[in-house]
Amino acid sequence: MQRNLDLIITAVAPAIWGSTYLVTTELLPQGYPLTVSVFRALPAGLLLLLAVRQLPSGIWWLRVLVLGALNFSIFWAMLFVSAYRLPGGVAATVGAIQPLIVILLAHVLLGSAARLGAIAAAAAGIGGVALLILTPNAALDPIGILAGLAGAVSMAFGTVLTRKWQPPVSPLAFTAWQLTAGGLLLLPVALWFEPALPPLTGANLAGLAYLGLIGAALTYILWFRGIAKLGPAVVSPLGFLSPLTAVLLGWWWLGQTLSPAQILGMVIVLGSIWFGQRAQQAATGPSGTAGQRQPAARAD
Repeated sequence: MQRNLDLIITAVAPAIWGSTYLVTTELLPQGYPLTVSVFRALPAGLLLLLAVRQLPSGIWWLRVLVLGALNFSIFWAMLFVSAYRLPGGVAATVGAIQPLIVILLAHVLLGSAARLGAIAAAAAGIGGVALLILTPNAALDPIGILAGLAGAVSMAFGTVLTRKWQPPVSPLAFTAWQLTAGGLLLLPVALWFEPALPPLTGANLAGLAYLGLIGAALTYILWFRGIAKLGPAVVSPLGFLSPLTAVLLGWWWLGQTLSPAQILGMVIVLGSIWFGQRAQQAATGPSGTAGQRQPAARAD
């Protein structure tokens, strides 16, 4: 029962991430992806730091910089490169390979069991995402494909290392550290490559507040909590909920139509998540920890 509750709480994060496209296109100024990423990460991280009033110490400074780069700076930068050079459907389908990478990395770095059923479910999830958002005339750009793969690998490493490196602090503090580090690392890149933002409207400010407070602070607290409690191989397939939510919001809010292929894709995505969780539960046991080495002892 507790495991199911943890899954539901964690699934809220990718479901909310699915609203990012709608908020970005409807409320934010266009053409400033890196700057928007800084505003999404840094203010939220600083606000959380003010709330927890706790800074890293010792080895955790380096670890937080690595995690902030993997989970936010590199991931978001590569995501935007991929999104600009590829149609959205292709970019999302390339990124959907992340759960497969996480299963492999968790096996290598954490000793988690790599179940054939979980691998098959992750592969089916990629197919479901393709049906959801891939169009027949989608163009393939090599640089965009490589950027999408790099982003998936970056987030996969960040997800697994977030579990391997568990600091002796709350998920709130751990999220504050990573968001702040990721935002600070993105800041000089945004200043170098993008012009200054135009004067912001009320809608712009509302969109940035939503992406920072809800789409970053709240969701990553839930996401990192889920990784700590359930493990990266269990949590990562929940990311398939993000494109599913994006398609549903486009249908509900923007009046977009749903094709039979998209409906089939939704069914496949939900089925892959369910089957993948069943496979992972068989691998870890009822407690969610059997057959997996515990994270290394916490160090300051």
